[in-house]
Amino acid sequence: MIKYVFIVLYANDNGDGGTFALYSLISRYAKVSLIPNQQAEDAMVSNYGLDIVSAPMRRAQWMKKRLENSEVAKVAIFLLTILGTSMVISDGVLTPAISVLSAVSGLQQKAPQLKQDYFKRNGKDAWISLGGILLCFTGTEAMFADLGHFNVRAVQTSFSFVLFPAVSLAYIGQAAFLRKHPEHVLDTFYRSIPGPMFWPTFIIAVAAAIIASQAMISGAFSIIQQSQTLGCFPRVKVVHTSKLYEGQVYIPEVNFVLGLLCVIITLAFQTTTDIGHAYGICVTSVMIITTILMVIVMLLIWRVSIWLIIPFCLAYGFVEFVYLSAVLYKFTEGGYLPIVIATVMVVMMGVWHYVHVKKYWYELEHIVTNESMRQLIQTHGVKRIPGVGFLYTELVQGISPIFPHLIEKIPFVHSVLMFVSIKHLPIPHVEVSERFLFRNVESKTSRMFRCVARYGYSDKLEGAKEFAASLIEGLQSHIEEGHFITDMQIQETEAQTASTGDGDARPRKAGSSTVYVEEVLTAGETTVLTQPRLSSYSAHSSGRISEEQTRTIAEEKQFIQRELQKGVIYILGETEIKAGPDSSFVKKIVVNYMYSFLRKNFRQGEKAFAIPRQQVLKVGMVYEI
Repeated sequence: MIKYVFIVLYANDNGDGGTFALYSLISRYAKVSLIPNQQAEDAMVSNYGLDIVSAPMRRAQWMKKRLENSEVAKVAIFLLTILGTSMVISDGVLTPAISVLSAVSGLQQKAPQLKQDYFKRNGKDAWISLGGILLCFTGTEAMFADLGHFNVRAVQTSFSFVLFPAVSLAYIGQAAFLRKHPEHVLDTFYRSIPGPMFWPTFIIAVAAAIIASQAMISGAFSIIQQSQTLGCFPRVKVVHTSKLYEGQVYIPEVNFVLGLLCVIITLAFQTTTDIGHAYGICVTSVMIITTILMVIVMLLIWRVSIWLIIPFCLAYGFVEFVYLSAVLYKFTEGGYLPIVIATVMVVMMGVWHYVHVKKYWYELEHIVTNESMRQLIQTHGVKRIPGVGFLYTELVQGISPIFPHLIEKIPFVHSVLMFVSIKHLPIPHVEVSERFLFRNVESKTSRMFRCVARYGYSDKLEGAKEFAASLIEGLQSHIEEGHFITDMQIQETEAQTASTGDGDARPRKAGSSTVYVEEVLTAGETTVLTQPRLSSYSAHSSGRISEEQTRTIAEEKQFIQRELQKGVIYILGETEIKAGPDSSFVKKIVVNYMYSFLRKNFRQGEKAFAIPRQQVLKVGMVYEI
């Protein structure tokens, strides 16, 4: 209770808990992500920064550099995260089975004799039985994973003043009963209940088992959604079940698999004994992983004194490893089950993320710059056709190699072309007003744009129609701001050149207005940020330019609106990933077979983005990584 309720809960990621929440929290403070899609503009998102405890900076900076410069550390943190996630998913399989079997075990009335003066009399067997004690506090990890459904204060209050006293009284009562009736050790709970209260208690116990199972399954849904949005899990259908609480999700495919596995495990084991062994390994492993990640959070983010971190590691690390050693002793008696499930999940998530990272690096190494775009358009005599085209790409820098491949086959592009990247930041939510980041491609008059649509890992993706409407609305705002900035830059250059006579740009104040402008070049593209460089313009000149500017903006907005009415086409890259001819045998197996199997058996892009099939144009291409 002390570890989770009063320490770990404070390591939530804007209200979300679980292993992936810890990973995303660490990713925000150090570049430990294996995908190089970090942008300076991301730090401007209001939910990105967190209040941190003021403490020594030198140790935090040292930790940050070590994590960012070590590929081994990055991979180790990632593997720990997906291992913890896999164990929680295993927990989601085992919880329903053991909870329901425990509840209905009241129907059995058999029990062996109870031995007494415990550790001294039983020695090794007493140590092994520590695994059973884990069942008294297994819900704490689930509580952290389900944090998105409640706030920290509500969990702390209910856990400390309702749940903990109630559970403690229940165990104390059973212990008192066993002192008089030691022979009823295997069904103490039901034996200790007065006869008339048996059936009401039985019904409540089954209901409680269902609630506990649902909580764990919901936690599995949440972390799978988080892992999917961070590129660590194949695409699945995510259904948001509440309009008020965005963190409440349902995943049909995962629910079916969990249900099937629960039935198989219940039929195979039939009693809680062997399932308990499996359950103990599962829960203790997640607790140890949480402890390790918490140490990183304390060092890097909270920056607390090392003399507080050491007792935390020694106290909880020692206790959890002792429990793990006890439950591992029962590996062959059911303990292997979560290891098998977790291994399958780790392999699946690891393969998917490995190829995902390699694919991103391939596209990054083959990006199309603005100069290449001009040459490409001139060489192929590209013509513009009516309508708006959205070309989806994972790149947030430059243009994907899918585009020149498309132009080589079909030298036509839409009158308005948008290169759209769906990017998930390592935070739960991104405000709608901060969602889109626009850039011009090729030139101001080309009507080609880049848009990075930024989401948190708990945000819901809109349907195709709603997304297109939001995108066009954001584009029109970008056009207004873009023309304004362009006019100011022209005036600034003219004013500065005239004042110095030699083209030397020196900021000065003129007239009655002051503008802050900074231009940043990224992979051949231009974006406007709000970090200032002082520039100025005369009030007299601004009036004349303003009329022209207003007219131009209105014409551009009307043009885009007309093209939108002519139709929208979604262009998706249908990339086939293959291992290069010089790749190792293992890499060929991973890329050509394992990844290919996952990709073919999970959702494709148009289904994940809810795009109407009649509006999809797919471009096939082979990547050799």
